[in-house]
Amino acid sequence: MMGMGVFLDSTMGRYWRVLATGFAFIVFGLGALVISITVLPVLRLTAVGKTTPRRRIQYAIHLILKAYVGFMRSLGLLTYEVTDIERLWVPGQLIIANHPTLIDVVFLISLMPRVDCIVKQGLWRHPFLRWPIIWGSYIPNRMGEELVADCAAVLRAGHSLLIFPEGTRSSPGQPLRMQRGAAHIALAAGVNILPVTIEVSEATLTKGYPWYRVPRRRPHFRIKVGEPLPPSVYNPDRRSGVLPARRLSKFFLKYYAAVDAQNQSWLP
Repeated sequence: MMGMGVFLDSTMGRYWRVLATGFAFIVFGLGALVISITVLPVLRLTAVGKTTPRRRIQYAIHLILKAYVGFMRSLGLLTYEVTDIERLWVPGQLIIANHPTLIDVVFLISLMPRVDCIVKQGLWRHPFLRWPIIWGSYIPNRMGEELVADCAAVLRAGHSLLIFPEGTRSSPGQPLRMQRGAAHIALAAGVNILPVTIEVSEATLTKGYPWYRVPRRRPHFRIKVGEPLPPSVYNPDRRSGVLPARRLSKFFLKYYAAVDAQNQSWLP
């Protein structure tokens, strides 16, 4: 009898994964709608004090996304492994990661009970997502110094912040590029940087790839949490501005060059 893993990597299994991927997207959309108008408002309305809503909403989103990752794995859409996960649980860190797929943020938030992140401004006008975003104290994606100041304040208050230095998903076949926003935030906040690498064995939900373009084999995600990088190492002179940010961005680029090459090894 054909094993489940062998079936999922077969031609028939690939057809199943196309259907299962579409189903997973539907579940995500409907689930987000239902939870946004039921569970999260209850958590907010029953909270006491100023900090309790933030903790409750972020922890609830963590649990929901953790369940969703397990749901995707149970459908046979992916497998994954995480190393040194406990490093993600230390508060007050700037957590940076490469961005090869659409579900990277889902994976990372599912691993962290509480973490802040930057949210597209368009979602702040969404009729169902607006209030959960506000209650979770997520940061609107403003421009320039205002965004840096908002992020630095969150970090100095002892909260962890998740950022993708690339600013968007990696483009297959294109050189890796880093925006300087993450570097400016790190320099302004003066906190530890925790680098995370995401390796994926097959092209899936990659930039420019439609959702139904599933790989021949199930993708395997390897999420590796690196050693924290203290300010004394990445900014020994305690400087800020264009030149230190450029230097730190180059460090990010060098750090993620190898994993980017690994992620693009599936290109023809």
